Amino acid sequence: MFSVRKATLDDTDSIMKITQQAFKRYIEVAGIEDTAALHETKEQVEYDILHKNVYVAYIDDVVVGSVRMEQINEHTAYLSRFGVSDEYQNLGIGKSIMAVFDAEMRRKGIKRVVLHTAAKAFPLVRFYYGRGFYVYSTTTCKGYIRVLMCKDYE
Repeated sequence: MFSVRKATLDDTDSIMKITQQAFKRYIEVAGIEDTAALHETKEQVEYDILHKNVYVAYIDDVVVGSVRMEQINEHTAYLSRFGVSDEYQNLGIGKSIMAVFDAEMRRKGIKRVVLHTAAKAFPLVRFYYGRGFYVYSTTTCKGYIRVLMCKDYE
């Protein structure tokens, strides 16, 4: 069984590993060549742990998934760097992380969560649809079609 908790600095290396795995898959399914997540430094991850809301899923003290949230304003948050380790895919870990995330957003009074994903990353788009997100807009500012997805908590 797995649990979800807020990340600590001790989780940095595990979060980096998960992010690398997740975003290598992301560029494959999205049909793109690169993404900034693949070039993230340890210092950037540590900064996020200290200044954003970073959650990890773990099994027997092994971190198997993570997600980050940054509050944009009083009622809106931005979700990023969501991923589950390759060896723990399709076990419901991603859904559980999102359930804890949703509960935390409601507790904080967040009314809307937004995220970007590649329009061609069909498994991710389906996953987010299944969690109550919807497409708000698209952009090509990164050189490929990105979808801005939203989830409203009202």
